[in-house]
Amino acid sequence: MPNRPAPSRNELQEQLEMYQLIFDSIYNGVLVTDANGYITHFNKPYGRFLGLDPQTEIGKHCTESVENSRMHIVAKTGIPEINQPHSIKGQNMIVQRIPIKKNGKVIAVFGQVMFKDIKDVRKLANKLSLLESKVKIYEEELINLRATRYTFDSIIGISRTLNDAKVEALKATANQFPVLISGESGTGKEIFAQAIHHASGRRVYPFVRINCAAIPKDLLESELFGYEEGAFTDARAGGKPGKLELAHRGTLFLDEIGDLPITMQPKLLRVLEEKEFERVGGTTVIRSDFRLIAATNQGLNEMMADGRFRKDLFYRLNVIPLNISPLRERREDIVPIARHLLQQLIDEAALSPMNIDPAAEAVLKNYDWPGNVRELLNVLERTLSVLEGRNIGRNDLPFYLLKDRGKPLQSTVTTLKKAQEASEKATILKALEQSEYRKVLAADLLGIHRTLLYKKMKKYQLPLSAQ
Repeated sequence: MPNRPAPSRNELQEQLEMYQLIFDSIYNGVLVTDANGYITHFNKPYGRFLGLDPQTEIGKHCTESVENSRMHIVAKTGIPEINQPHSIKGQNMIVQRIPIKKNGKVIAVFGQVMFKDIKDVRKLANKLSLLESKVKIYEEELINLRATRYTFDSIIGISRTLNDAKVEALKATANQFPVLISGESGTGKEIFAQAIHHASGRRVYPFVRINCAAIPKDLLESELFGYEEGAFTDARAGGKPGKLELAHRGTLFLDEIGDLPITMQPKLLRVLEEKEFERVGGTTVIRSDFRLIAATNQGLNEMMADGRFRKDLFYRLNVIPLNISPLRERREDIVPIARHLLQQLIDEAALSPMNIDPAAEAVLKNYDWPGNVRELLNVLERTLSVLEGRNIGRNDLPFYLLKDRGKPLQSTVTTLKKAQEASEKATILKALEQSEYRKVLAADLLGIHRTLLYKKMKKYQLPLSAQ
């Protein structure tokens, strides 16, 4: 490449004018001296501030033009003075003085006013302090909004098995490996999942939950992976992100993983291994950095033996296994949990303080609780709804608890719950028949979301189409 020709006189003049314009455009005052402290450059903003004509100050010693100037001292020492206080006409300001060196020798000094008034520094410091406070507040709010309802403090109990599970769960917060929580329904598996998320480095990011048993098989893939516009009938305009996408940088909790259809299992396995996927009907690869926690109330070993659950997926999920024992195997936890739940109910309903008397506690402790903590909460709610005294006594508890351990009374009377379910099933069936089994229309008739309709149809074992 040929060398650029030397600039002409006119070009040099234009460059000098450009440099002067840049020099005069610097917002705060700027001053340049030679090695002896004599002014060589003086910009217009500094002249306006000092009430001087910059042109008349060129050639003067810096001490003649600027009160308390130290430009000549910096020229001698060669030591820069950064963000130093400087008083002119009784006004405090912040300046910097920088020696310009060539071949190790000072040839000039560049001086600049950073803040015309020390008050500006205080204002800036106050603004920064305020911003730091706001960031902290917003971060705390973000944690509360995005994260979890439950922490490790929410796990109540004194049994050794429960404490052992808590210790293992706490260890899991220090890494990013998948966790598989097993236990009967109602033992508190999601509480453990949320506690792990809340105590981990991902707590400021989403905790995304999906119940594999509650979503119809034909909708589960789009719920997990999301979908693009036009991917299927009734697909939302613009598409929809899936749970995997929403869980980016956070935690994905797959509840009832044993109900994941066998056809979906290899797709989930690929995501766990590659951390990438495509939406239904899409071609764009989406990456998602999430921590997976799965839970099951089923025996996955038996399901693997029957071919209902893939071994490779099981081994990918079961990196950190946690087992939550049922209440009947840790009876020492029943009364502490009951007291905790009772206090929560009292606080929520703004009730007067009350206790559970020893005789009632003995009944609770001796019952097998097939529904675990969820059943215990139900019993306390039922008891409070009809309680006439100030404390819960033995006779205030549901009658079936007073029978032999784990053996509820047999009754020929249809319970209110069963009657309600029968009515609900009949109403849904009627809506399906009226809409000719068009799910969107049926959901509109019932005033519920289509996803909830599918859940109800599965619950009552209703056909997906007219027979």
